[in-house]
Amino acid sequence: GVTAILKGGKPGPRIAIRADMDALPVTEQSGLPFASRVTREYRGQPVGIMHACGHDAHVAMLMGVASALAAMKDQLPGEVMFVFQPAEEGPANAGEEFGAALMLRQGIFRDFKPDAVFGLHVWAGLPVGKVGTRSGSLMASADEWTLVVRGRQTHGSRPWDGVDPIMLGAQILLGTQSIIARQVNIAASPVVLTAGVFQSGVRFNIIPDEARLVGTLRTFDPAVREDVIARFRRTAEDYAHAGGGSAELQVVNNAPATINDPALAARARASLERAAGTGNVVEMAPVTVAEDFSQYATAAPTFFFFVGSTGADVDPASAPINHSPQFLLDEQSLQVGSGAMLQVALDYLHGQVD
Repeated sequence: GVTAILKGGKPGPRIAIRADMDALPVTEQSGLPFASRVTREYRGQPVGIMHACGHDAHVAMLMGVASALAAMKDQLPGEVMFVFQPAEEGPANAGEEFGAALMLRQGIFRDFKPDAVFGLHVWAGLPVGKVGTRSGSLMASADEWTLVVRGRQTHGSRPWDGVDPIMLGAQILLGTQSIIARQVNIAASPVVLTAGVFQSGVRFNIIPDEARLVGTLRTFDPAVREDVIARFRRTAEDYAHAGGGSAELQVVNNAPATINDPALAARARASLERAAGTGNVVEMAPVTVAEDFSQYATAAPTFFFFVGSTGADVDPASAPINHSPQFLLDEQSLQVGSGAMLQVALDYLHGQVD
């Protein structure tokens, strides 16, 4: 990553402002004349490379904020660290430490201890000119789970001579949905449990000895997260045992829930209203996407907001979402985002409290 510190001419608080930088293994289909044509190898596969989540816009916004603050540094109270963070989307190779957690472990705030950390993200679900946020839980935690189901290999024509891990895996997967539907109060704390990978077998007439499922768990409350993982593990083991097999669940947390500090959120929301206009600040419902910006909450109170990126000629409800190969942001969002973040920073540094 890259960090820079701006020291104001007057004493005051310390803040950090973060922008993520990384692109995605997505082949761009935006139709723009400057669309990415870059290709790379990603985890053994040739892929296109695209800024399909708007992180290039985040970098531009933070550069704009840095330029504006630097122009007034003699009158500026306090200090500002600008954090340009890599690997928000995850590591190049599975299992590696990445992103915010790695920067924190390497001592990004060892000598610069911020009083608050701020971040933003462009959001296709909001029209340009709008910004969105909420106090408390804004984004979910992200867990990557891997479930290995073991059976006993046999001929496909004689399933009774073996234990079918594909059947067991399917039963477990269906059983996990009863956790969400019947065992967790999702009205109080939403939960999403999704499988994205189901791999097993190599031949049509062989029941294999193993199946592997990989997916994601999204929660907003640490206690609910632990409860769901325990129920998931018990469900998997019990279903597998009932069918004569076994199951092993591993869960890796990629990002905690992003929770806006209530006191900081109240101050920052007033700043957003000054920058964007009272009618342009949207009270967001919690969203089940995740952000490793949440890691910075271990160092200081944090505040995060969304910047509308869909142009006036497109309905945000049908606009290609972040991570889509057709993702396209209206460049007016750059001005809105940098202006909003600049106002948040200035108000905090000057001690503005509404």
